[in-house]
Amino acid sequence: MISYLEGKIISRGKNSFVILTACGVGYEVKVAPDLLLQHSVGDSIKIFTYLQVREDAQDLYGISSGEELAFFKTLVSVSGVGPKSALYILALGSLAEIKSAIVHGDLTYLTKVSGIGRKIAERIVVELKDKLEKTDGAAGGRDSSKLGDVVEALVEMGYSLNQARDAVKAIKTDGDASKVLKEALKVLNKK
Repeated sequence: MISYLEGKIISRGKNSFVILTACGVGYEVKVAPDLLLQHSVGDSIKIFTYLQVREDAQDLYGISSGEELAFFKTLVSVSGVGPKSALYILALGSLAEIKSAIVHGDLTYLTKVSGIGRKIAERIVVELKDKLEKTDGAAGGRDSSKLGDVVEALVEMGYSLNQARDAVKAIKTDGDASKVLKEALKVLNKK
């Protein structure tokens, strides 16, 4: 299994690089358009890889970080999502934005990817939403444990889980939990 490559880009295709390693072996690696645009022939590159073995081909997919690779593998585990689609989903935005879109059921965001229709987007949300909520809280880059505490406090005050999440999502404050709670209550009282 090839899980990481380091070398020099010696060729660039429509959606791939050929990376020449120090031992003189060149690997064709399929990458997302954003990664393709960031690098040119002659650049040195370090890239995490995912090997897909099929009956008629073996394809190597390149992902820029270990965290993205882990999420890529999670996406590929969803029925109907192949490595190519998973690469394009990763190219939509930051990992936090993508995870947040999945947790909040934003099908429009996911269907921006060619080959991802409404049914597959719904399947992604259904299969991954709970996993992502447990592991990340999908806080969009903010402290997820703090936000989870605020949501929990709002639920204890009698608000529904959805109301609490929406209120926390709507505020821009990144202060301590008490400030976030006050802002969330202001949002809820306006409704």
